[in-house]
Order: sequence, then structure tokens, then C-alpha cells
Amino acid sequence: MTDTIATSTARATPTGVETMPLGRAINAGLRRAMQENPRVLLLGEDIGTLGGVFRVTEGLQTEFGSKRVIDTPLAESGIVGSAIGLAMRGFRPVCEIQFDGFIFPGFDQITSQLAKLTNRHEGSLRMPVVIRVPYGGHIGAVEHHQESPEAYFAHTAGLRSVSPSTPHDAYWMIQEAIRSDDPVMFFEPKSRYWPKGPVDFDEPGVPLHASRVVRQGTEVTVVGHGAMVSVLLQAAEVAAEEGISIEVIDLRSISPIDYGPILASVRKTGRLVVAQEAPGSTSVGSEIAATVAEKAFYSLEAPVLRVSGFDTPFPPAKLEADYLPDADRVLEAVDRALAY
Repeated sequence: MTDTIATSTARATPTGVETMPLGRAINAGLRRAMQENPRVLLLGEDIGTLGGVFRVTEGLQTEFGSKRVIDTPLAESGIVGSAIGLAMRGFRPVCEIQFDGFIFPGFDQITSQLAKLTNRHEGSLRMPVVIRVPYGGHIGAVEHHQESPEAYFAHTAGLRSVSPSTPHDAYWMIQEAIRSDDPVMFFEPKSRYWPKGPVDFDEPGVPLHASRVVRQGTEVTVVGHGAMVSVLLQAAEVAAEEGISIEVIDLRSISPIDYGPILASVRKTGRLVVAQEAPGSTSVGSEIAATVAEKAFYSLEAPVLRVSGFDTPFPPAKLEADYLPDADRVLEAVDRALAY
């Protein structure tokens, strides 16, 4: 592959506000990044002609060609290893891992090489690699297709990890991730691929690693990321009908975590519930609970409570509703927090 690859000018950059699904917003963000930088390449299984199993990359190979949207063999370690080599040559590769549970054959490349190379070279070698990971449940799939492995990577020094919950964030965050000189794990909540929301093509909003208050409240703070944010908003709506005011924070960035809005909210409400689809032990929720207890202890009027998936492998599809946290489980935790 040559060091210079021609870019496409087939489509103009969109402007204004448009309503679209999250999956299409990522597609639009990838397109814009590829138009603006000819060194942005996409790699993954079936992402070219098929457009990926979720059709997130649909149409991009037609527009940019097979040298920039590359259908790879069924080999996650090879996908990530190739991306590392491309990054060393000055490219900005974006890898797609087809499903969350398929990431583990590439785990060694990600955690032992990609995460370490910049530090190993004392900052002289940057690794601008994005790894897109469709993750989470609510799609009625089989084993290895509905997992939430984000804690493995949030724990790994040298990686950044983010997860959008809205189409607007998805559009802008994928572009910011691609511009990052550090490797970014981009976790896409697959159950949110299809619901539509507004995308402002002119105003990016908050930075990549900023958390954000998405609903104001005064009595309990609830925090989540990815698909959990819609569940938390649903719970807040139900609680409001019962006269309970819940403040909802979208984490957005899993590593690093922006604690500013979280701590400010807890100091106002005095209570915190952290929710996630992943198992609860040694998790992102555990880290948030510990940090808030450390930094805002004297503001807390109740213990920090966690709502999560169970500490078991993800169950068969017919049992996923019993495994995944829903609004009722969140509201039960809110009631317990208010009871103190």
C-alpha cells in the first residue's frame, strides 16, 4: 500500500440539523473524517460490500474504494495488528470488531501492543487507532453477541474508551476519536443503532471525554453510559410522575472519566445510583462508586448504589430481560437511596 491514498469528494459535508438513527450518524461521521483526511482507513470483516452486519459502513467502500474500506479475513488479531502497522506508517485506521464477544482474539494486540507502544517509545510514536466495538444487549442474540467488555479496556493504561448514547454524540465523537493521537476504544451500543434523534452537523457540543447532565434533578443523581442512558431517562420520567426529581448524567467517556459534573450533581442531590449493563464486580460502576465515596463523602446522604447485569455469563436471548437492568431496577435503587 502506498503512503498516499486519494480521497473522495463524492458528497458535500452536510449542514444544519437532521434526524437519523445512531448507526447512520456513525456512518456520516466516518464519511466526513475520510473526506477530510485521506489517511483515514477502515478495516473489518464484511464492512465493504456488505456494509457491516449492522450496515454502519454501508456505501463507504463504493464512495472511497477498496483500498480505504478494507474487507479483512476473519481474524481480529490480524485486524488490530494491521492497524498498528498502518498507524506506524502515518495512517489513521479505524477497525470494526463485528460483535463485542469477538474482540478477545485481538485482546493481546490491543492491550499488550496498541496500548503500550507510545509509552514504550517515550511519546515519539503515536498510535491513532480507533477500534469500533458494537456492544451490549437488547437485540435477542446468542452467546458472544451481547456482552459488555468495556471494563477490560478502561482498566488498561494507554487506551481511551468512549461510548455515545445519541446520534448527535455518535456523529461527533467518532470524528474526535479518529483525530486523537492515542488509541480509542469506541463502544457502540448496538440496541441504539436504530432509534432516531437529531444531529446538528454544525455544532459538536461537549468534548470527547466530557460527561454531561442530560436531565436536571434535585433528589437523586443517576449515572450511566451507552444504552443505559435511555433506561435512566425512562426511569426519571416515571419517577417525576411520583414527585421524585432525578438528575441523569450521560458518562460518554469511560476512560478517562469526567467526574466534574458527577461530583457537582452528587453535592447537590446527596445520592448516587450508577447503572450499567455489564456485570457489577470490578466494573466501571465500581470505579465511579469508589471515587465518589472518596471525593464527595461528606455530601452523601446514602450509600452509592449500583444497578448492573449479574456476575454471570450473558444468558440465552429469552432470559436477557431478566439479566439486563431496566427502569424498574433503577427505580428500586432510587427508592432505597431515598429511604436512608
